[in-house]
Amino acid sequence: MWELVKAGGWPMVPLLLLGVLALAIVLERFWSLRRNEVLPPGLGQEVRNWAARGKLDASHIESLRANSPLGALLAAALEARNRPRDQLRERIEDAGRHLVHRMSRYLNALGTIASAGPLLGLLGTVIGMIQMFLGILDHGVGDVNQLAGGIGKALVCTATGMIVAIPALMFHRYFRGRIDGYVIEMEHEASALLDTLDGRPAVMAAGRKAAQATAPAKA
Repeated sequence: MWELVKAGGWPMVPLLLLGVLALAIVLERFWSLRRNEVLPPGLGQEVRNWAARGKLDASHIESLRANSPLGALLAAALEARNRPRDQLRERIEDAGRHLVHRMSRYLNALGTIASAGPLLGLLGTVIGMIQMFLGILDHGVGDVNQLAGGIGKALVCTATGMIVAIPALMFHRYFRGRIDGYVIEMEHEASALLDTLDGRPAVMAAGRKAAQATAPAKA
């Protein structure tokens, strides 16, 4: 193995570093994007019970925000609960964009590794081929077996680049799909919370008062 690394030349060093970095990102994202970490079971129902009972003090909302990405989204909805529904939805969408950005952390780097790995491997192979043909120019073809071995060693960089890039690309798409699935479920929980807020007696009474206040003006 070490002989192959030496055969690939200096481009093998950044390729190996990219492989280690990709592995670290994959492990970190697996840990951070655990389902129980993003969507704690029963949290949506618990928050809807708070809203139905009117237990929406600042301490509850702050603890909810620190709980998980789902908790942060629901906390944003609760903070804007007294606003009109369209403004409330805008607030939820804005919070959702920030949460998606937070959950997608390091994925751009993983995608860059997937794209740069084959190119860097190809660069190493081209450099190796150039060096080999310059040697042929100076000393002649010599042994054909040695020439074939030199070509094989030059291709080590290309193979290494693909070994690094293929898993990085697969995990990049996998994590993107997992985040998209989480977003759909978070949107469902936010919509259920909006329905609960619309059905609260206090909210309904406030809506009736607003309608009564604007009725004379329309007349």
